[in-house]
Amino acid sequence: MDKVHGYVDHIIYQNRENGYGVLSVIEEEEEVICVGFFRNVEAGETLDIQGNYVEHPMYGMQMKAESYRVVPPDDALSMERYLGSGAIKGIGEALAKRIVKAFGKDTFRIIEEEPERLSEIKGISERKASEIADQMIEKRELRQAFVYLQQYGISNTLAVKIYEKYGSAMYGVMKENPYKLAEDISGVGFKIADEIAARLGICPDSDYRIRSGILYALMQAAAEGHTYLPGDLLAERTAGLLGIGKEAIWPGINNLAMDKKLVIKTLKEEKRVYAGAYYYAELKCARMLHDLNISFGDGLTGKEEKRLLGILEQMEEQQGILLDDLQKKAVITSAVNGIMILSGGPGTGKTTTINTIIRLFEAEGMDILLAAPTGRAAKRMTETTGFEARTIHRLLEINGTVEEGRGAEFERNEENPLEADVIIIDEMSMVDIHLFKALLEAVSVGTRLIMVGDVNQLPSVGPGQVLHDLIESDCFPVVILQKIFRQAQESDIVLNAHRINAGERISFDNKSRDFFLLERTEPGVIYKHMIQLIREKLPRYVDADPFDIQVLTPMRKGSLGVEILNGILQKYLNPESPQKKEYQTGERLFREGDKVMQIKNNYQIAWEVRSRYGIPVDKGMGVFNGDMGIVRDISEPAQTMTVEYDEHRLVEYPFSQLDEIELAYAITIHKAQGSEYPAVILPLLTGPRLLLNRNLLYTGVTRARKCVTILGSSRLVQEMIDNARENRRYTSLNDRIREIQCEEMEKD
Repeated sequence: MDKVHGYVDHIIYQNRENGYGVLSVIEEEEEVICVGFFRNVEAGETLDIQGNYVEHPMYGMQMKAESYRVVPPDDALSMERYLGSGAIKGIGEALAKRIVKAFGKDTFRIIEEEPERLSEIKGISERKASEIADQMIEKRELRQAFVYLQQYGISNTLAVKIYEKYGSAMYGVMKENPYKLAEDISGVGFKIADEIAARLGICPDSDYRIRSGILYALMQAAAEGHTYLPGDLLAERTAGLLGIGKEAIWPGINNLAMDKKLVIKTLKEEKRVYAGAYYYAELKCARMLHDLNISFGDGLTGKEEKRLLGILEQMEEQQGILLDDLQKKAVITSAVNGIMILSGGPGTGKTTTINTIIRLFEAEGMDILLAAPTGRAAKRMTETTGFEARTIHRLLEINGTVEEGRGAEFERNEENPLEADVIIIDEMSMVDIHLFKALLEAVSVGTRLIMVGDVNQLPSVGPGQVLHDLIESDCFPVVILQKIFRQAQESDIVLNAHRINAGERISFDNKSRDFFLLERTEPGVIYKHMIQLIREKLPRYVDADPFDIQVLTPMRKGSLGVEILNGILQKYLNPESPQKKEYQTGERLFREGDKVMQIKNNYQIAWEVRSRYGIPVDKGMGVFNGDMGIVRDISEPAQTMTVEYDEHRLVEYPFSQLDEIELAYAITIHKAQGSEYPAVILPLLTGPRLLLNRNLLYTGVTRARKCVTILGSSRLVQEMIDNARENRRYTSLNDRIREIQCEEMEKD
C-alpha cells in the first residue's frame, strides 16, 4: 500500500453526488494526482492518503486512493495555504498571510479559542472574527467526527450521513446504542451496526442488540416475500442471527410491540408478528377493497344480463370472435361489479376477454385506464389491446419522494384520485402489497377495478402475494378461464405449461416446433450449446435479435447460476473491444453494449428521453426492480454509466450506484415475471429441491412466446413437475379482507 502526505493544491474534478474526485496534492513540492472518493475535502486541506499508484492510459501515473484522513496543518505555511484556499469564507490569500504572520503556529488555536484576537488584524471586525471562528469549529468538528468514525471501520460516505443526521449527538448514539444507526440512516443495516457495536464493546445480549436483531430478521423476511412471521419462527431466526438463546427474544418482541414498532396478532392460537408498516398496509388494502366492492344498478338482473348478452353477440359478429361461457361470464361480471378478478393459464383467452371488456366499456362511453407492473408488461398490453397501457408507477405519477417506512410517494392518491370509470391491471401476480396499497389509494369508490393475472405463476418479488390472497379470500367475483383455444393448442409451449401445472408428464422427443429439451450432463457443454443457440440458431428460428433471447435460471449461485452464466455470456455475446469502454467495480465488469437489469426500486433516480439531436423531449423519475436495458456509455472522467431502458429512457448512474444494476444475459426465473421473450433457454441440471418446484418451471416456460429450449436433465424437469410444494409465504391480506367483511355484516 502506497502513502501520500500533502496538501490539496486544487480540485481538478469533483462529483458532488457521490464524492468522487480528482485532486492535485502537493507532497514535498511534487504534484501527485489522486483519484478516489473524497467527500467534503477542500482545497488547502492536508491529507494522509493510502492507496496504490496506477498508470492511466490517458492521464498517466495516479494515486488511486483506498482511504484518506484529513489532518490538521502542522506548520505555519500549511495553515496559510488552508486559510487562503477559500475553505473559510471571508479569508483570501492576502488576509491569510497577515493572520499567520501575526500568530504563527498558534493560528488555529487562537481562531478557535480566542477569536476576538482576530480583530487585531487590519480588515477583520469583531463580527467577522466570530464568523471565521464558527466556520473553523464546524469544520474541526466534522474532521474529528471523521477520525472518530474511521476507527470503527466506517467509510467517509457513511460518516457524512451519520454526522449530518446527529451532529455532535453522534458520540452519545455511538456509545449508548449504535443499533439506532440501522433504524435512522439509509445504507446502515443491522450487520454494519452490529460490527460497530462489537468494536465498541456492546454486550451480545444487549437489549438494543436484540431489538435491532428482531427488526432485521423481519426485514429479511420481507425480502423473502413475507408480511409477517409466526412469533416462534421470528424468535428462532433472531436467536440464530444473534447467537444467543431463544428465550431472550420474546421480551424484545413484546417491548417493540409496546413501542408500536411491531404488531402482534393471534389467529388460531398462532402469534403472528408484523412490522407495523406491513400490518397496516394489509389492513388498509382490505378496507379499501371492501369500499370498492359494490354492485352497479340493481346488479345482474335477468333484464340486464339479457341486454349485455345481446351486446356481446353483436361484438362477436363484428370482431369475428367466439367467446366461451366463462369469457362471457367475465365480461358481464366486470360490467356489474366494482371489483372483478380474471385468471387463467396461457392460451385460455385472457387477452380476448380483456379486449372485449374494453370494447364494452368503450361503447358505454366510459373512460378506461390500463396498466401493468413493468414496462415490458405494459408494452405487451398496449400491443395486444390497441390502447395505451402504462406502468402502475407512471399511472400513479411517481414524484420521486420516498418516506421512511412507506416507500414511494405518488401524485395520484386519496386526495387526487385517478380520473377513470374503469381501471384494468394486468400481471397482478407481480404486484406486491406496497404497490397495491398505492394503487387502491388512487381509485375512487364507483370506479370499476379489473385485475388480471395467472395465479399459478410465482408471486411478486416484493412482500405479499396479492393475487393469491384476493382469490383465497373468496370475497370478490373471480372468473378463472380454463378452455385452451384451438390456435393455442398448436403451441406445445401452451400445452406443456398446462401439463406442468396439472402435474402431468411432458414429451421430450423433440418433435415439437417450439418446445425442445437437449439432454446434457456437463455445465461446460451446456455453456457451449447456450452460446451457439443465442448467437446462431435461435435468432433465425424466431426472427429476433440475440439480445432478445433470454436465459432463465432458477439460481444465482452455482455453475448454472446467474453470476457465473453472466460472466461467460458477456465474454461471447459482448466481447472486449478497443471501441467499448469498460468499468470494473469489485468482481463485476460492465462494458458498453452490455445487457443489464435494475435489481432494486429506485424512486428518486431521473430518466430522460432524448431526440436524435440529444435534446430532452420527456423526463421523469424512477427505475424499478426488473427493468432491463443496454449500457450506452461509460464515462470515467465523470464517473457515470448511462443505461437505456424501454421507451428510450436514458438513466445516468454515478459509479457509486452501480450496485443497483447487474448483467442480465441470464436472469433468475423470478426476475422474469411479467416479461415475455421470443425465445427462452432454461439450463436445468441440478439444484436444491425446495427451490426446484412445479411453480418455478411453469413460470419459466410461460415466459416464452415462440420457443422454449431446456438444456440439461429431463429427469430433473420431471422431478420439478412432481414437486408441487411451493415455498410458503406468510401473508394475511386474505384474513384482513374476511375480517372486514365479517365486521360489516355484523353492523348490518
